[in-house]
Parts: sequence; C-alpha cells; structure tokens
Amino acid sequence: MSEAQSKGYLNTKQKLEASPFLDKLTKRADVVLAVAAVGVILLMIIPIPAVMIDFLIAMNITTALVVLMVSLYMDRALDFSVFPALLLLLTLFRLGLNVATTRMILGEAYAGKIIESFGSFVVSGNFVVGIVIFLILVLINFMVITKGSGRIAEVAARFTLDAMPGKQMAVDADMNNGIIEESEANQRREDIRREADFYGAMDGAAKFVRGDAVAGIIITIINILGGLAIGFFQRDMEIGQALQTYSLLTIGDGLVSQIPALIISLSAGLIVSRAASEMEMGREFAGQMLMHPRAGFIAAGVAIFFALVPGMPTFPFLILGSFLGWVSWKTNQSRKEKIAQEKTELVEATKGATEQDKIEDYLFVDPMELEIGYSLIPLVDKEQEGDLLNRITQIRKQQAMQMGLVIPPIRIRDNIQLKPNDYVIKIRGNEIARGEMRMGHYLALNPGTATEKVDGIPTKEPTYGLPALWINRKTKDRAENVGYTVVEPTAVLATHLVEVIKNNAHKLLTRKDVNTLIENLKADNPTVVEELIPNLMTVGAVHKVLQRLLKETIPIRDLGMILETLSDYAPMTKDTDVLVEYIRYALSPTITEKFVDEDGKLYALTLDPSIEQTLSDSAQQSSRQGQFGIVDLPPQQINAIYASLSKLVDEMIASGRQPIVVTSPTIRQAFRRLTEPVLPQLIVLSYGELLVNVQVESVGTVALQAAKEPALA
Repeated sequence: MSEAQSKGYLNTKQKLEASPFLDKLTKRADVVLAVAAVGVILLMIIPIPAVMIDFLIAMNITTALVVLMVSLYMDRALDFSVFPALLLLLTLFRLGLNVATTRMILGEAYAGKIIESFGSFVVSGNFVVGIVIFLILVLINFMVITKGSGRIAEVAARFTLDAMPGKQMAVDADMNNGIIEESEANQRREDIRREADFYGAMDGAAKFVRGDAVAGIIITIINILGGLAIGFFQRDMEIGQALQTYSLLTIGDGLVSQIPALIISLSAGLIVSRAASEMEMGREFAGQMLMHPRAGFIAAGVAIFFALVPGMPTFPFLILGSFLGWVSWKTNQSRKEKIAQEKTELVEATKGATEQDKIEDYLFVDPMELEIGYSLIPLVDKEQEGDLLNRITQIRKQQAMQMGLVIPPIRIRDNIQLKPNDYVIKIRGNEIARGEMRMGHYLALNPGTATEKVDGIPTKEPTYGLPALWINRKTKDRAENVGYTVVEPTAVLATHLVEVIKNNAHKLLTRKDVNTLIENLKADNPTVVEELIPNLMTVGAVHKVLQRLLKETIPIRDLGMILETLSDYAPMTKDTDVLVEYIRYALSPTITEKFVDEDGKLYALTLDPSIEQTLSDSAQQSSRQGQFGIVDLPPQQINAIYASLSKLVDEMIASGRQPIVVTSPTIRQAFRRLTEPVLPQLIVLSYGELLVNVQVESVGTVALQAAKEPALA
C-alpha cells in the first residue's frame, strides 16, 4: 500500500471498489447524467406541473446540502475533483428551474407549495421583508462568498501551475533515491497534474456562480414587473393585489433559488480555501481553535466580563464564558496528564533496559546505525506521524533491486550527546557521515531556476554539500512558486542514507551475505556454482571480487553472470584486480545502462594522450614486476593531474552531472587507484566496458597543465 493510500488518499475508482453497493449503484451513472443534462434543457422549454416543480426544487436544495457535506468531510480538494463540472450542471439546473417557475408564476399566478410557503411563511406574507431578505442573500453570495472564493481559486491556479516543476522534481528525487516506488511516483505525478487541472477549472467555475447571482436579480425584477403587467392588464387585478400576489410568489421563487446557490457558493469557498489534511474539517477546526488553552481562558474571561456589564444580557455571556473556560481547563489538564504519562513510561523503559543490559551486548557491532538528537525523535515516532521507518524499508527494497545487495537492518537510536538537530550515520561502529535537520522546516534548494530569494536559515545540503536554506511552512509554497526545490526533513535524511549505502555497500557485504547469495543462486543454477566453488575459488575470494565491484558502485545483481565469468578466467589467474576487470567487461550492458544519460550519450571527461601514454608506460612496467594496476609517477606530475581533474570534476558536479572519466582499458585500474584517495566519488570507466553503440561526449580533457575544453554539454 502506498503512502497516499495509507493516509486515505484513494482515487475515485478505489473508493468505489471499497464499497460494492456504491460500485453497483454507480454502474449506470453516465446514462443518468446524460438524461439529467437533457432534462435540464427540456425544463426550459416544456411546461411542467406544480407537483413536479416542488419535487425539482426539493432536489435542488437536497443536492446543494449533499455537496456542502462532502466539501466539509473531504480530506483534500482532489477528493472532489468533479466539483467544477458539477457546479456548471447545478447552475444550469437552477436557471432551468427559474425559467419553469417564471412560466408558471406569470401564467397561473401559482408555482407550487414550496414557493408559496417561502413566500408566505418564511417572510410572514410581507413582500417588503421578502425583498430585503432576498437582497441580503444575493449580496452575501455575490459580494462576499463568490468574490472571495473566485479570487482564491485564481491565485491557487496560478501558484499551483508555478509550483508544478518543483513538485515533479521532488517526486523524481524521491523515486531515484528509493524513498518511494515507481507506482507511487506515477500516482503523485498524476495527482500533481490533476491538482493543476482542478484549480484551473475552479478559476473558471467561480464565474458561473457570479453569473448565477446576477441572473437571479434580473429574473426577480422581470417576474415582479411582468406579474404587475399581467395582473393589472390581463387578470383585472388591483395594483395592490397584483403587487402582493406576484411579489410574494417571485420572492419565494428567488429565495428557494438563492438558498441552494448560497450553499453551493459556500461549498466552493470551502474547497478552494483549505489545504490537504488527514482529518475532517470539523475536527481540524476544533483541534486548531482549542490548541492553545491560554487563548481560551482569555476569551472566557472577556465573555464573563461582558456578562457583568450593566445592560448586557448576563445569561448568554455567562454560559458561553463558563463553557469555554471549562473546555480550555480540560484541554490543559489532559495535555499535562499525557506529558506526565510519557515521562513515566520513558523512565520505566530506561530502568527496564538498564536491568536487562548484559556486558555481552556491548561486544556486538551493528552493521549500520543511525543516531539522532532528541529533537529528531518525531521522525521515527509513528504516533507523531513519523514515516522514516517506512522510508528505510523502501530504501532497503530499492537497493536490493538496484545493487543486488540485501542491506542489513539499520538500528536507530537517540543519542543525548549529539546536538538536538544532529544525526550521525555509522557503519560497523564507525562514523561515516553526519548532518543537521530542523523539524518543522523544509530544505529549499535552488536548482538555478529560482526567480527570487526567500528568507531562511543558510545551511549545507548534507548529501552533496550544496548550499541550501531551512524554511518554515509559511514560506514553503512561495519558495516552490519562485522555482526552489523544497524537500521535507525525512526525505533529506533518506536521501543521505541512500548515498551512504551506495558509497559504502562494499563495507556492508559480509562473507555470510555472499554465502547466502550463492546458496540462493545454487537453487536455480547449481552448475555454475558447483563448477566455481570450491574447485576454483573459495567463498572468501568471491567475497573480495564482489566487494571490489560494489566499491565502484557496480551492481552485483546478475550474480550468475559474475560467477560464470569467474569460472572462465579463474583457472588462468587468481589476481582479484584482473578478475574484476574481466567481470566488468562481461557486465558492459549493466554498466552502460547505469551511467549513460537520458539521451543515450555518456558525458564524461577524457585524458590527454600524453597522460594516457605516461600512465600506460608506468602501468606496464609495474605489471612486468607482478603488480597489476599500479603507477609510479613523480609527485609533480601527480599533483598536476589532481589539479586539472579536480577543476573539471567540480564543473561537472555544478552542472548536475555525475563525475565520470573514460580511459583506455589498460590504465583504467591504475587511474582509479591514483584518483581514489583524492576523488573517491569519481567514476572511472574504460572504453572496453561500454557498448559499441554508445556515444561518448567529452566535456573536458584532463591535462598536465590547465584543463582543455572545460565547457560542459
């Protein structure tokens, strides 16, 4: 189940499948919708009886109430993505009803019991009162709700479109780092697209509501004037009698039309003005308004003060003030009790752990650990909606698929010796990386497309060391709109974990893991395993080969191909370096696919021919002495190579490319050993490891002097 589904964010099809009755009920909904649309058109043309008008008016009011309730109970705007189209149909339905009731009012001086009841009971038979109430409803709808929700929809549509690139990049980053699966990434991309379409449609749909309000005023004026003319000239009524009869019917018609219109406008305002939430709006309102008991105490005190003011009604203010004070007191007490309970549980857990600790427990070293400061504990606390544990599970699955390595469980513990916002990643008890995070903030990265600066706390992105900002929730939307890539804290830590795992996978692979992988392969391909082990190589020797591959981020998922290659060449040599080079040639499709760009080209650095020749001569001399992949150059030459290479690598990283250098096959191993101490992140490939159809695009040449051709593609 994806993260969105676990939070209840299901699409319409999934919700229908979850309720067989609802699924069955909506099987022919498309036919019903088509008939309803045609019926609305016919409503404007064909006269209908008063009984049918009463039924349609009741349907109009009930439908508006259903829409209002759905808008109150939904979690996010996309849960009601059909609302813009529904708004158009309901607006057309109300206008059709207005035409039908106008025809009956002017033709028969009667329009059904509902309109008559609204005209007599609701406004007490006084058409002046009715006109005032009608105008108030129209003004509330037209000037307040509709105008405000229309502006919100307009701004939301613009900001949503502006934020789409940043959101898409964040989804791609999460998927590439193994935080989410491809299916969930596709669902998130679809939600982003639908969200933009929805707010764009809502921007236009708001005009329907405003037009409906204007049409209601015009229709009411026409009905009154037309009724006076028909009553006086055709029905021989007195002016007063005609005004009383037709005005009451018209006002009743206007009220039964404007009340559903007001409800629909309110629903539109609620939909466009709320953000995504994990609870219904009612609970969210209550929770946020009662979140601060001190504010409730102050408001209760003011209400009780008004109750004591001479001339003020004592009873209402006293009841409201007392109730508000009691709710605030209970909220405050409940919060204190929960804090005390958590402290007690923490003390008991610490005491129990101390009693159960054994000296032998301290001798065990965890393969991988994550230590966090106490401020970061909510990341792993499910009761506080922390999802780091779920993300780590996804990371382990993703790395198993990509690298062919089963990542051991990652032990997470809090460390009071760390700063509250710091975390440390350890492998076999040794610190490998550390970083800082701020809860309640987001990490904003400028990919070079930001149009303006935003306020935040300057920092370094922990994985790649890029300049970044910690921004608060209020600044998040603005940062996305101006072009920043905004990442939540959990994703920042998960990305750092992924990179640490990739760069240190060879340290995590144990001999026991290798034996398990071999046994699993033996069940499907026993021939290759029995041919190699133990006749030609031991498990330990295979372990060293796999470690060397992982150290250069080469996947070992195709273990069958690796063992077959070892079986072919192990009889000729037992040198691990030589065997690794043979395996890399065999894995050329995997290596090519891993490092080529989306356009099918490999963007990489190349070596100046003079450097190639110098390294080749030195490597061959070492090979004759029985040392494969070793170069012996003067320090001045090595430093010149480092200086030229470092500059080009920095330029590649700044342009968003992975630093890669391509060499001739004879010096690949030697150049890798030469650069590894200074540039461990540099990928060194040889032309022999690449498929013949791959085009290598040189973005710079490493020379003993200044780098040549530094421009990056």
